[in-house]
Amino acid sequence: MESIETLIIPRARDIGSFQVMRALPAPKRQMVGPFIFFDQAGPAEFLTGQGIDIRPHPHIGLGTVTYLYRGDFHHRDSIGSDQVILPGAVNWMVAGKGVSHSERTSATARHGPHSLYGIQTWIALPEDREDMDPIFEHHGKETLPQIEAEGIDARLILGSAYGEQAPATLYSETFYLDVALAPGARFPLPDDHEDRGIYITEGAISVAGQVFEAGRMMVFRPGDKITVMAGLQGARLMALGGATLNGPRYIWWNFVASSRDRIEAAKEEWRAARWGEGRFSLPPDDNDEFIPLPV
Repeated sequence: MESIETLIIPRARDIGSFQVMRALPAPKRQMVGPFIFFDQAGPAEFLTGQGIDIRPHPHIGLGTVTYLYRGDFHHRDSIGSDQVILPGAVNWMVAGKGVSHSERTSATARHGPHSLYGIQTWIALPEDREDMDPIFEHHGKETLPQIEAEGIDARLILGSAYGEQAPATLYSETFYLDVALAPGARFPLPDDHEDRGIYITEGAISVAGQVFEAGRMMVFRPGDKITVMAGLQGARLMALGGATLNGPRYIWWNFVASSRDRIEAAKEEWRAARWGEGRFSLPPDDNDEFIPLPV
Protein backbone atom coordinates (compact mmCIF):
# COMPACT_ATOMS: atom_id res chain seq x y z
CA MET A 1 0.00 0.00 0.00
CA GLU A 2 1.18 3.51 -0.75
CA SER A 3 1.76 4.79 2.79
CA ILE A 4 3.95 1.83 3.75
CA GLU A 5 7.42 2.34 2.38
CA THR A 6 8.82 -0.96 3.67
CA LEU A 7 7.23 -4.07 5.20
CA ILE A 8 9.74 -6.06 7.27
CA ILE A 9 9.39 -9.67 8.38
CA PRO A 10 11.90 -10.34 11.18
CA ARG A 11 14.49 -13.11 10.88
CA ALA A 12 15.61 -15.45 13.63
CA ARG A 13 19.12 -14.73 14.92
CA ASP A 14 21.14 -16.67 17.47
CA ILE A 15 22.87 -14.40 20.00
CA GLY A 16 24.67 -17.16 21.86
CA SER A 17 22.46 -19.29 24.08
CA PHE A 18 19.28 -17.52 22.99
CA GLN A 19 17.42 -16.75 19.78
CA VAL A 20 15.86 -13.39 18.93
CA MET A 21 13.68 -12.14 16.09
CA ARG A 22 15.54 -9.32 14.35
CA ALA A 23 13.61 -6.70 12.37
CA LEU A 24 16.45 -4.19 11.86
CA PRO A 25 18.69 -3.98 9.98
CA ALA A 26 16.67 -5.49 7.12
CA PRO A 27 17.76 -6.16 3.52
CA LYS A 28 15.81 -3.14 2.25
CA ARG A 29 16.08 -0.91 5.31
CA GLN A 30 19.08 -0.36 7.57
CA MET A 31 17.55 2.20 9.94
CA VAL A 32 14.30 3.84 11.01
CA GLY A 33 15.41 7.26 12.17
CA PRO A 34 18.48 6.45 14.30
CA PHE A 35 17.24 2.92 15.21
CA ILE A 36 19.68 0.47 13.59
CA PHE A 37 19.00 -2.81 15.46
CA PHE A 38 15.60 -4.01 16.64
CA ASP A 39 15.37 -7.40 18.37
CA GLN A 40 12.39 -9.16 19.93
CA ALA A 41 13.53 -11.45 22.76
CA GLY A 42 10.94 -14.09 23.67
CA PRO A 43 8.33 -14.76 24.77
CA ALA A 44 10.26 -17.58 26.44
CA GLU A 45 9.72 -19.73 29.52
CA PHE A 46 12.49 -20.94 31.85
CA LEU A 47 12.62 -23.58 34.55
CA THR A 48 13.99 -22.94 38.03
CA GLY A 49 17.71 -22.20 37.83
CA GLN A 50 17.63 -21.42 34.12
CA GLY A 51 17.96 -18.05 32.44
CA ILE A 52 19.85 -15.88 30.01
CA ASP A 53 23.60 -15.44 30.36
CA ILE A 54 25.05 -13.01 27.81
CA ARG A 55 28.71 -12.74 28.79
CA PRO A 56 30.58 -9.40 28.70
CA HIS A 57 30.89 -8.11 25.14
CA PRO A 58 31.83 -4.77 23.56
CA HIS A 59 30.03 -1.95 21.77
CA ILE A 60 31.04 1.26 20.01
CA GLY A 61 29.11 4.01 18.24
CA LEU A 62 25.63 3.26 19.54
CA GLY A 63 23.20 3.37 22.43
CA THR A 64 21.40 0.22 23.61
CA VAL A 65 17.80 0.42 24.81
CA THR A 66 16.40 -2.45 26.86
CA TYR A 67 12.66 -2.56 27.54
CA LEU A 68 10.86 -5.57 28.98
CA TYR A 69 7.24 -6.77 29.00
CA ARG A 70 8.00 -9.73 31.29
CA GLY A 71 11.00 -10.99 33.23
CA ASP A 72 14.20 -9.18 34.15
CA PHE A 73 17.80 -8.58 33.09
CA HIS A 74 20.76 -7.91 35.35
CA HIS A 75 22.94 -5.35 33.54
CA ARG A 76 26.59 -4.81 34.48
CA ASP A 77 29.01 -2.69 32.46
CA SER A 78 32.61 -1.56 32.39
CA ILE A 79 31.86 1.89 33.81
CA GLY A 80 30.58 0.24 36.98
CA SER A 81 26.83 0.23 36.41
CA ASP A 82 24.97 -2.61 38.13
CA GLN A 83 21.23 -2.57 37.53
CA VAL A 84 18.36 -5.04 37.36
CA ILE A 85 15.72 -3.89 34.89
CA LEU A 86 12.07 -4.82 35.41
CA PRO A 87 9.09 -4.53 33.03
CA GLY A 88 8.19 -0.99 32.00
CA ALA A 89 11.55 0.54 32.96
CA VAL A 90 14.35 1.62 30.62
CA ASN A 91 18.03 0.78 30.57
CA TRP A 92 19.89 3.21 28.29
CA MET A 93 23.61 2.57 27.74
CA VAL A 94 25.53 4.82 25.36
CA ALA A 95 28.69 3.08 24.20
CA GLY A 96 30.39 6.06 22.56
CA LYS A 97 34.08 5.25 22.02
CA GLY A 98 33.74 1.90 23.76
CA VAL A 99 32.05 -0.03 26.56
CA SER A 100 31.48 -3.64 27.54
CA HIS A 101 28.49 -5.08 29.35
CA SER A 102 26.82 -8.32 30.36
CA GLU A 103 23.14 -9.18 30.57
CA ARG A 104 21.96 -12.07 32.70
CA THR A 105 18.76 -13.27 34.30
CA SER A 106 18.83 -12.13 37.93
CA ALA A 107 19.46 -14.54 40.78
CA THR A 108 16.01 -13.68 42.16
CA ALA A 109 14.24 -14.72 38.96
CA ARG A 110 16.14 -18.02 38.83
CA HIS A 111 14.64 -19.07 42.18
CA GLY A 112 11.56 -20.33 40.34
CA PRO A 113 10.04 -20.76 36.88
CA HIS A 114 9.96 -17.46 35.03
CA SER A 115 9.39 -15.90 31.62
CA LEU A 116 11.14 -13.34 29.47
CA TYR A 117 9.65 -11.09 26.81
CA GLY A 118 11.11 -7.78 25.70
CA ILE A 119 12.57 -5.59 23.03
CA GLN A 120 16.17 -4.49 22.68
CA THR A 121 17.15 -1.84 20.20
CA TRP A 122 20.33 -0.07 19.17
CA ILE A 123 20.40 3.61 18.26
CA ALA A 124 23.26 4.81 16.06
CA LEU A 125 25.04 7.90 17.37
CA PRO A 126 25.64 11.07 15.36
CA GLU A 127 29.24 11.38 14.13
CA ASP A 128 30.09 14.07 16.69
CA ARG A 129 29.13 11.66 19.51
CA GLU A 130 30.88 8.51 18.35
CA ASP A 131 33.93 9.21 20.51
CA MET A 132 32.08 10.34 23.63
CA ASP A 133 32.72 8.64 26.97
CA PRO A 134 30.21 5.89 27.69
CA ILE A 135 27.23 6.58 29.97
CA PHE A 136 24.48 4.50 31.55
CA GLU A 137 21.05 5.64 32.68
CA HIS A 138 18.20 3.71 34.29
CA HIS A 139 14.72 5.21 34.29
CA GLY A 140 11.98 3.51 36.29
CA LYS A 141 8.52 2.85 34.90
CA GLU A 142 7.04 5.66 37.02
CA THR A 143 9.31 8.28 35.39
CA LEU A 144 8.13 7.64 31.83
CA PRO A 145 5.35 9.86 30.47
CA GLN A 146 1.95 8.18 30.01
CA ILE A 147 -0.16 9.17 27.03
CA GLU A 148 -3.81 8.14 27.30
CA ALA A 149 -6.77 8.61 24.99
CA GLU A 150 -9.86 6.61 24.09
CA GLY A 151 -8.68 2.98 23.89
CA ILE A 152 -5.00 4.03 23.95
CA ASP A 153 -2.51 3.53 26.76
CA ALA A 154 0.99 4.53 25.66
CA ARG A 155 4.27 4.93 27.49
CA LEU A 156 6.97 7.20 26.05
CA ILE A 157 10.23 5.28 26.36
CA LEU A 158 12.62 7.68 24.62
CA GLY A 159 12.54 11.09 23.01
CA SER A 160 9.50 13.28 22.38
CA ALA A 161 5.97 12.73 21.12
CA TYR A 162 2.55 14.31 21.58
CA GLY A 163 4.03 17.16 23.61
CA GLU A 164 5.71 14.83 26.13
CA GLN A 165 9.44 14.28 26.76
CA ALA A 166 11.03 11.10 28.14
CA PRO A 167 13.88 11.52 30.65
CA ALA A 168 16.75 9.64 28.92
CA THR A 169 19.59 11.76 27.49
CA LEU A 170 19.52 11.54 23.68
CA TYR A 171 21.76 13.00 20.99
CA SER A 172 19.44 13.10 17.98
CA GLU A 173 15.73 13.57 17.37
CA THR A 174 13.97 10.35 18.39
CA PHE A 175 10.68 8.89 19.55
CA TYR A 176 9.97 5.43 20.96
CA LEU A 177 6.63 4.33 22.42
CA ASP A 178 5.07 1.24 23.99
CA VAL A 179 1.42 1.36 22.88
CA ALA A 180 -1.46 -0.83 24.11
CA LEU A 181 -4.67 -0.57 22.09
CA ALA A 182 -8.14 -1.74 23.05
CA PRO A 183 -10.13 -3.64 20.38
CA GLY A 184 -10.99 -1.26 17.54
CA ALA A 185 -9.00 1.65 19.01
CA ARG A 186 -7.45 4.07 16.54
CA PHE A 187 -3.90 5.32 17.08
CA PRO A 188 -2.41 8.24 15.09
CA LEU A 189 1.35 8.18 14.67
CA PRO A 190 3.24 11.38 15.51
CA ASP A 191 3.48 13.53 12.38
CA ASP A 192 6.40 15.72 13.53
CA HIS A 193 9.14 13.13 12.92
CA GLU A 194 10.71 12.33 9.57
CA ASP A 195 11.03 8.55 9.92
CA ARG A 196 8.26 6.50 11.56
CA GLY A 197 7.73 2.81 11.99
CA ILE A 198 5.59 0.33 13.92
CA TYR A 199 6.45 -3.12 15.20
CA ILE A 200 3.52 -5.27 16.35
CA THR A 201 4.19 -7.44 19.39
CA GLU A 202 0.68 -8.68 20.19
CA GLY A 203 -2.62 -8.84 18.32
CA ALA A 204 -3.13 -7.20 14.94
CA ILE A 205 -3.68 -3.78 13.42
CA SER A 206 -5.10 -2.51 10.16
CA VAL A 207 -3.70 0.31 8.05
CA ALA A 208 -6.04 1.64 5.37
CA GLY A 209 -7.95 -1.63 5.45
CA GLN A 210 -4.93 -3.95 5.24
CA VAL A 211 -4.37 -6.21 8.26
CA PHE A 212 -0.95 -6.92 9.80
CA GLU A 213 -0.35 -9.53 12.50
CA ALA A 214 2.16 -9.60 15.35
CA GLY A 215 5.78 -9.97 14.29
CA ARG A 216 5.67 -7.42 11.48
CA MET A 217 7.38 -4.04 11.13
CA MET A 218 6.04 -1.33 8.87
CA VAL A 219 8.01 1.78 7.89
CA PHE A 220 5.89 4.64 6.61
CA ARG A 221 6.52 7.33 4.04
CA PRO A 222 7.68 10.65 5.51
CA GLY A 223 4.97 13.27 5.77
CA ASP A 224 1.94 11.01 5.43
CA LYS A 225 -0.67 11.17 8.16
CA ILE A 226 -0.93 7.63 9.51
CA THR A 227 -3.61 6.18 11.80
CA VAL A 228 -3.72 2.48 12.61
CA MET A 229 -6.66 0.55 14.08
CA ALA A 230 -6.45 -2.39 16.48
CA GLY A 231 -8.14 -5.65 15.59
CA LEU A 232 -10.86 -7.49 17.50
CA GLN A 233 -8.40 -8.75 20.14
CA GLY A 234 -6.70 -5.39 20.59
CA ALA A 235 -2.99 -4.88 19.93
CA ARG A 236 0.31 -3.96 21.46
CA LEU A 237 2.98 -2.27 19.40
CA MET A 238 6.22 -0.35 19.53
CA ALA A 239 6.23 2.94 17.59
CA LEU A 240 9.66 4.27 16.71
CA GLY A 241 11.53 6.74 14.58
CA GLY A 242 13.04 10.18 14.43
CA ALA A 243 15.33 12.17 12.19
CA THR A 244 17.47 10.31 9.68
CA LEU A 245 21.21 10.40 10.29
CA ASN A 246 23.55 12.07 7.81
CA GLY A 247 24.59 8.79 6.22
CA PRO A 248 24.53 5.00 6.52
CA ARG A 249 26.51 3.18 9.17
CA TYR A 250 28.92 0.28 9.00
CA ILE A 251 27.98 -2.66 11.21
CA TRP A 252 30.27 -5.47 12.29
CA TRP A 253 29.30 -7.75 15.18
CA ASN A 254 28.46 -5.39 18.07
CA PHE A 255 30.13 -2.35 16.54
CA VAL A 256 28.42 0.52 14.68
CA ALA A 257 30.43 3.33 13.10
CA SER A 258 30.47 5.94 10.35
CA SER A 259 33.81 4.57 9.09
CA ARG A 260 35.38 1.15 8.67
CA ASP A 261 38.55 2.40 10.35
CA ARG A 262 36.71 2.90 13.64
CA ILE A 263 35.46 -0.66 13.52
CA GLU A 264 38.88 -2.10 12.67
CA ALA A 265 40.45 -0.24 15.60
CA ALA A 266 37.80 -1.55 18.00
CA LYS A 267 38.24 -5.10 16.70
CA GLU A 268 41.97 -4.99 17.38
CA GLU A 269 41.53 -3.66 20.91
CA TRP A 270 38.95 -6.28 21.89
CA ARG A 271 41.05 -9.05 20.36
CA ALA A 272 44.09 -7.90 22.36
CA ALA A 273 42.13 -8.14 25.64
CA ARG A 274 44.38 -5.66 27.43
CA TRP A 275 41.67 -4.48 29.78
CA GLY A 276 42.03 -0.96 31.10
CA GLU A 277 44.80 0.00 28.68
CA GLY A 278 42.58 1.39 25.92
CA ARG A 279 38.92 1.81 25.22
CA PHE A 280 37.75 -1.49 26.75
CA SER A 281 37.56 -2.94 30.23
CA LEU A 282 35.31 -5.63 31.67
CA PRO A 283 32.48 -5.05 34.17
CA PRO A 284 34.09 -4.92 37.64
CA ASP A 285 31.66 -7.49 39.09
CA ASP A 286 31.45 -9.74 36.02
CA ASN A 287 34.98 -10.13 34.67
CA ASP A 288 35.67 -13.88 34.87
CA GLU A 289 34.66 -14.47 31.24
CA PHE A 290 33.92 -12.58 28.06
CA ILE A 291 32.79 -13.20 24.49
CA PRO A 292 35.88 -13.37 22.24
CA LEU A 293 36.06 -11.56 18.92
CA PRO A 294 34.36 -13.66 16.21
CA VAL A 295 36.72 -15.29 13.74
